[in-house]
Amino acid sequence: MSVVTKTLITVAPTGAELSKTEFPQLPTTLDELVAEAKAAQAAGAALIHVHIRDDDARPTLDLGRLRATVAALRESTTLVVQLSTGGSVKDPLEARLAVLDAAPDSCSLTCGTVNFGDDVFLNPWPFMVDLFEKARDLQVVPEFELFDLGQVHALRRLLDTCGLPFGGRVHCDFVMGVPGGMPGTVEALVAAVQALPAEVTSWSATGIGRAHLPVAAAALALGGHLRVGMEDNLVYARGRVVQSNAELVERASRLATEMQRPPMSTAEARELLAVRAA
Repeated sequence: MSVVTKTLITVAPTGAELSKTEFPQLPTTLDELVAEAKAAQAAGAALIHVHIRDDDARPTLDLGRLRATVAALRESTTLVVQLSTGGSVKDPLEARLAVLDAAPDSCSLTCGTVNFGDDVFLNPWPFMVDLFEKARDLQVVPEFELFDLGQVHALRRLLDTCGLPFGGRVHCDFVMGVPGGMPGTVEALVAAVQALPAEVTSWSATGIGRAHLPVAAAALALGGHLRVGMEDNLVYARGRVVQSNAELVERASRLATEMQRPPMSTAEARELLAVRAA
């Protein structure tokens, strides 16, 4: 990896686990999602990691809604649009694979099965290969999601088996602090970064909940990029609940700027990830 002078900030605004009833500030309608995306881009985000909800605010992988979401985000922002192929932990593999038919710029690709709280997030090897190859065929750039150290080694196996993804760049994201995955600690992040395959060209990290700030600071110090958002963290500080994704992006932007690595633009993010032309 080359010397990193700017920071890719990803915003993950919604997720599939949180309740709109409990957290009314969570963006679940298309209008809410677009408004949050615009504010997040203005605050310094260059990529948006998207989960969508149905009319009852429940997680869905409805292909028509996914296509409408991609179109609306492209019309209103210049963000790199990344669709989650994880959906919720209960979504069938076939529906998760079909997400790519919505033609996003990027997609998530989780490199293995992991306990996810009381549930199991299923990512068997054949599914990983199918997702990798379909993404390459459709010219979608994958982001390899890594929840534990074993998944770093699974990424090595995937690259050995399938070669490089579309665009030739390899970007991964460490998701830390999920009950069942690696802890959100500096020590865990250092170990995971040291185990990355040589083909990796960039990486980011996100800490779930209280791991949010320690992981962000460590990622910047280690030359990584940042993912923030209400999918991963709903507490801004002790006794203060997050009110918008933009305030999390604003804080990440300040941290990155103080570290002499200001946020990169959406055009620079497209170049970093080798995303196809909009």
